[in-house]
Amino acid sequence: MMATTKRAEADACSLLDADHRNVKKLFKAYEELTSSRAASASQKKRELAKEICMELTVHAQIEEEIFYPALREAIKDTDLLDEAEVEHASAKDLIAQIQEATDTDDKFDAKVTVLGEYIDHHVKEERNEIFVKARAARRLDLVAMRAQLEGRKEELMAEMAGATAP
Repeated sequence: MMATTKRAEADACSLLDADHRNVKKLFKAYEELTSSRAASASQKKRELAKEICMELTVHAQIEEEIFYPALREAIKDTDLLDEAEVEHASAKDLIAQIQEATDTDDKFDAKVTVLGEYIDHHVKEERNEIFVKARAARRLDLVAMRAQLEGRKEELMAEMAGATAP
C-alpha cells in the first residue's frame, strides 16, 4: 500500500500565489530581453510589460475587493493589510507610468524593474505573513473564496481584453 501525503486543498491563497508565480515568470522574461540587442526586443518588452500590468491590476483588484476585506473581518492584526494596500497603491502608480509610456526607453526598463522589486517584496509578505494568518483564521472559508476570486478574475480579464481589443 502506498503512503499518500495529504495535500492542502486549493484555496484562495494558493490561487493568489499561482498569480504571483506567473507574474514572476513574466518579469524574468522581461529581464532577459533588457540585454537583447535584437530589433524585436523592444516590441516584445512592450507586450510583456502590458501583460504584467494587466495581470497585476486584476490581481490587486481581486485582493482588494474580496480577499483583504474578508481577512480584515477575520483577523485582529490588520497592520499587514494596511501595508499591503499601500504597496498596491505604489505599484498602481508605476503601472500607470508604464502604461502611459510612449516608448521603451531606459526609464521604461527601470520602471518595470522597480515594479518587479515591489512585487517581490509584496509577495514575500503575503506568503510569509498574510497567507499564514488567513489560513489560521477559523472563520474564513478560503476554499469557497477561491471560487469567488476565480470568478471575479475571469470577469476582469474579459473586461480588460475587451477594452484593449482594436
